[in-house]
Amino acid sequence: MALPLLPLAMTSPVHAQDDWPSRPVRLVIPFPPGGSTDAQGRLLAQKLSEVWGQPVVVDNRPGAGAVLATNVVAKAPPDGYTLGIAVSSHAINPTLRSNLPYDTLKDLQPVSEVGVQHIILDANPSLPAGNLAELLELARRQPGRLSYASPGSGTAHHLVMELLKVKAGVNIVHVPYRGGAPAQQDVMGGQVPLLMDTYYASAGLIKAGKLKPIALFSPSRPASVPDIPVVAETVPGVSAQSSVGVIAPAGTPAAIVQKISADIARAAHTPEFAHKLLEMGLDPVGSSPQEYDQRIRADILKWAPVIQASGAKAD
Repeated sequence: MALPLLPLAMTSPVHAQDDWPSRPVRLVIPFPPGGSTDAQGRLLAQKLSEVWGQPVVVDNRPGAGAVLATNVVAKAPPDGYTLGIAVSSHAINPTLRSNLPYDTLKDLQPVSEVGVQHIILDANPSLPAGNLAELLELARRQPGRLSYASPGSGTAHHLVMELLKVKAGVNIVHVPYRGGAPAQQDVMGGQVPLLMDTYYASAGLIKAGKLKPIALFSPSRPASVPDIPVVAETVPGVSAQSSVGVIAPAGTPAAIVQKISADIARAAHTPEFAHKLLEMGLDPVGSSPQEYDQRIRADILKWAPVIQASGAKAD
């Protein structure tokens, strides 16, 4: 059933917005420093600081599949001075978690989808499987003995791997972390054999031989990474990309929301900034608030049956 679109917040008196921003703006990031989303958020914060002439201060609030950070945004004053980075778990959590401390569609205002990034399944180099077919065969021979690390429960990384498990008929145990960086460390150290990560965050470690690429979850092989196969080549119907966007508290004046969105869109289509995003593994989007709202609602509907079919739980 289609979800009704959420209109933009009503504007407050114009004079309250004329000088926005007149002080620093906080950008809440749902992962710890060091991961790809943190790096992308900091790059965006730097660019918006230049545009607005005010500092955009990063506030890392990792944990609970981005719920902790999103709740900070939902409970903040709706004045434009607290924004949040939202990832794919923003549209997954309403179905995955029955006890959210906020209402995703009522308490938060979509601002702009900044971009999308590629998700990859990596392995410790010692794992005796060099491709997805070999990995799945190994998992079938050893049900429940293999495990995979993810940046957290309820992320797209977690859920698309659960979809793969259902489609392929294998049992691989989920080990959630508070962000991608600590998950990487434990996989490289041999504590966990498999890693769900963003390609950007893994690329340098793959080149250094510290991680072994198994497959990308992109719908088809991206032009930027043509040599790594995609999951759908082995298990059709399994694909996902990770979304990165900006949200604000519901009730944030529409004029401010539109300004932030427009500034993000202009930045995303500036060659220099777009190139930096691409270097960090983020394909630029820069959508309007209405477009991002539609994307979130469509993703809620997309992931709900996957969660129900897979039996995925918030660890």
